[in-house]
Amino acid sequence: MSLEQTWRWYGPTDPVTLQDIRQAGATGIVTALHEIPNGEVWSEQALKERKRFIEWDDAQTPAKSRGLTWSVIESIPVHEDIKQARPNRDALIESYIESIRNAGKVGIPVLCYNFMPVVDWTRTDLHMELEDGARALCFDMTDFVAFDVFILRRKGAEAEYSDELLKKAQNRFESMNREKRYEIERTILAGLPGAEESYSLEQFQAKLDEYKDIDDKTYRDNLKYFLEKVAPVAEESGVKLAIHPDDPPFSLFGLPRVVSTEQDLEFLLGVYDSIYNGFTLCTGSYGVRADNDLPGMVKRHGAKLNFAHLRSTQRDGLNGFHEAGHLQGDVDMYNVMLAILKEQRKRQAVYRPDHTIPMRADHGHTILDDLNKKTNPGYSAIGLLRGMAELRGLEMGIEKSGAVFND
Repeated sequence: MSLEQTWRWYGPTDPVTLQDIRQAGATGIVTALHEIPNGEVWSEQALKERKRFIEWDDAQTPAKSRGLTWSVIESIPVHEDIKQARPNRDALIESYIESIRNAGKVGIPVLCYNFMPVVDWTRTDLHMELEDGARALCFDMTDFVAFDVFILRRKGAEAEYSDELLKKAQNRFESMNREKRYEIERTILAGLPGAEESYSLEQFQAKLDEYKDIDDKTYRDNLKYFLEKVAPVAEESGVKLAIHPDDPPFSLFGLPRVVSTEQDLEFLLGVYDSIYNGFTLCTGSYGVRADNDLPGMVKRHGAKLNFAHLRSTQRDGLNGFHEAGHLQGDVDMYNVMLAILKEQRKRQAVYRPDHTIPMRADHGHTILDDLNKKTNPGYSAIGLLRGMAELRGLEMGIEKSGAVFND
C-alpha cells in the first residue's frame, strides 16, 4: 500500500488552491488555523468549518466531495511562555490540550508541531538562483552572521563565531546596500510561510533576552514537562503527536536547540512511551547534519514515525545549505523511502489501523511559470508537483522491485 500523499496548504488565501492540490494527485491536506492567535483554543466549531471547507465544495448543489481529507494539523503553535516555563504555562497548556481534544473530536489524526524558540524555520535567502534559473530557499552562514553581528548587533554574538567567519561576515555586510540589508532582516524575522509571529529588530532582541538564562538542559526539561501533560491527552483523543526537528538543526542567536539529533529524538520519545508521542521525519532538517543517519532513524524509531517531510538539502560549507531537488542533495532519499515503506509493511503485518504513513514533498524549487507569479517561497505549485512526482515514482519503483520484502 502506498504512503498517504499530502500537501501543505496555507488556507483560503494560499495561491495554490485545493483544486490545484487535488489535480497534483495529493489526497491529504496539511494545514492550520493560522488566523487564531498563539495560545488561544482552537474551537471544535472552527475546526469543523475548516475541515468542511477542505473536504466539500458547498458552492455546488448538491455539495460535492473534493476528494481531500484534512490529514495533518501543522501546527498548533506552542506559546513562548510554555517554552520558557513562565507562571502561566499551565493555563496555556490546558488551552493546548483543549485544542487537541477538539481536533480528535472532528477526526484529524496527526498533529505536527515544533519546539523551536522565538523563530520558526530560518533562511537567509528565499530566492537563491540555481544554475538552471530555478529559485530555492537557502541558509548562508556568512549572511546569517552578518545579520546577527552587524545588523541585529546581538550582545556577545562575536564570541560565538571564528575570526575567519567574522571577517567574511563583515566584508559581506559592508558590500550590502540598504535594500539588501533590509531584505535579510525581513527574511529572517518575518519572511517565511507558516511563521506565526514576526518582529522588529528591537522586539526580536527583547525576545532573545528572555532566553539568557535558559540553556539546552533547562529547555529540554521544559519540553519534557509539556509532553508529560499533553501526550496522554493526545492518546486519549486519538491524535498522534509528531514533533518537527529544529530547522536548521543547530543553535541560532545563542538559543537552545533540543530536537536536532537522533539522541535528542530518543530522549523525547522516551518521555511518554506511546505511538501517540511520535515524530516528524523531516529529511531536509535532520539531513543538514552529516551525523544524522536518516534511514537508520526510521529503522530504529519507525513505530513512532507519524509524519514525513521528504525534502533534500545540499550542504554548502560550514553549516550552510540550500534546498536541493528531492532526489538530489545530501539526503539518501532511496534508502529513506525504502526504510519508510518497510516500516509501513511492518504495521500492515500486525494490523495497525494507522499503518498508512502520511508524507508530503517539502520545500520545492520555484520553476517554470511560477517564477512569474506570487507564491509562498518553497511552496509553489509546480515545484512541489515536481517533487511529489519524483517521490511518487521512487516509491513505485521500490515497491515494484520487491525491495521492501528484503531484510
